[in-house]
Amino acid sequence: MKTSPRWRVVIVDDHERSRADLRAAIQAAGGEVAGEAVRCADAREAVRRARPDVAVFAVGLPDGDGVAAASDVVEEEACPVVLFTSHTGDALLERARSAGVMAFLLKPLRPAELAPALDLAIARFEEAQGLRRRLEERKVIERAKGVLMARYGLVENEAYHRLRRAAMDSRKPMAHIAREVLTSESVVGDLPAT
Repeated sequence: MKTSPRWRVVIVDDHERSRADLRAAIQAAGGEVAGEAVRCADAREAVRRARPDVAVFAVGLPDGDGVAAASDVVEEEACPVVLFTSHTGDALLERARSAGVMAFLLKPLRPAELAPALDLAIARFEEAQGLRRRLEERKVIERAKGVLMARYGLVENEAYHRLRRAAMDSRKPMAHIAREVLTSESVVGDLPAT
């Protein structure tokens, strides 16, 4: 019986030797190379097609900046990105942080560093997605509270308790109830006046 790989990885690097080293280290650590690209122009499509757990991007690519290409992947929330570079410095670190890069691997690759870097990147990415999701849910709840306050003349605390009680009674998450309130408000708001 075939077991699933530890992670599925897309490699974006124009140097064949670097890609070969990464492939070998990924496979040795129980991972699978799900796709490869050698140019920025092909990186996003390689990630979209492969749907990997993580992508490893070289900083310097023949048609542009690997950090900018990594930023595009991160913005789409496709997967976490690890930069693979032989150069470090404050400017690169700041650009990588701004781009949403989750970890670094230094060239030449030391295979023992690969698994911790990929595991860390995936964990950080999942944590960031969870925080983003909770923030979005919080915004929905706040908007629903505002609707209840306006509709029924409630104070904020009363509106919150109504949402919470409805969530408990229906055994649904509070954000789900809040979305229903907002949906009903938009439907009521769209009804013609009589």
